[in-house]
Amino acid sequence: MRIRLDIAYDGTHFRGWARQPGLRTVQGVLEDALARIVGGEPRLIVAGRTDAGVHASGQVAHLDLSADQAARLPRRRRDNDESDAVAALAGRIRGVLGAYPDVTVRRTTRAPEGFDARFSAVWRRYTYRLADAATAYDPLERARTTTLRSALDVEAMDAAAGRLIGLHDFAAYCKAREEATTIRTLLEYDWRRGADGVLVANVRADAFCHSMVRALVGACVAVGEGRIEIDDVVAIRDARLRIPETKVLAARGLVLAEVGYPADELLAARAEQTRNRRDADDAAS
Repeated sequence: MRIRLDIAYDGTHFRGWARQPGLRTVQGVLEDALARIVGGEPRLIVAGRTDAGVHASGQVAHLDLSADQAARLPRRRRDNDESDAVAALAGRIRGVLGAYPDVTVRRTTRAPEGFDARFSAVWRRYTYRLADAATAYDPLERARTTTLRSALDVEAMDAAAGRLIGLHDFAAYCKAREEATTIRTLLEYDWRRGADGVLVANVRADAFCHSMVRALVGACVAVGEGRIEIDDVVAIRDARLRIPETKVLAARGLVLAEVGYPADELLAARAEQTRNRRDADDAAS
């Protein structure tokens, strides 16, 4: 049985998503909670691994259960309905996590045939919150907002962001990883200033390489501060070289907001296509 989990977390006190020995991670906390409920060693496959300090409001993962583990799912109705048992799992996890946890499972559902949280995804969307000199400080938002002392030109930042959209090699905006491609399709990238004065970036792509969103944010901040020109973000990208003027911004402002999937009948084909592409990229590198 494969189950889809819709997850949210405050990443402040986590060392990222992926389980690491001796460190508190989102995956570790959730898998430990699941082990108490269904037994064994549950393993979550996630749509996108987030770094230390990064938050999520729309993370997605899947879990495969053996027949014995499925039999231990909590039942809420006397008719022993399987779909009801799967839905009840989210509440049981929340109960194990306790009151006011910094991670929660909002929903658990039986995954459609062919669903893979990672490989079936067609895009991921992140947001980034940034306060500048024109923004009143809000202590209630400090855990998810990066603060800069400079005044930022949001219109110039939005113009620069728009120049980066498309299929490109984003090596200049990624931390290099061995045997990992840096070619991505950036579907959306824009900036706006909200009513509260906070600048919010919306960034959507088919996938992201390591630190890509925070590097893209850093490039636009350099434009907003007047340290580089709008068209420089494209020149930097095409040169595939990282420069000191564009910095990777802090994790605290970054939220994985949403993961997009195709129609159910296309899930398996999408997963196979993505796996084949990743295998080819690894072989080429």
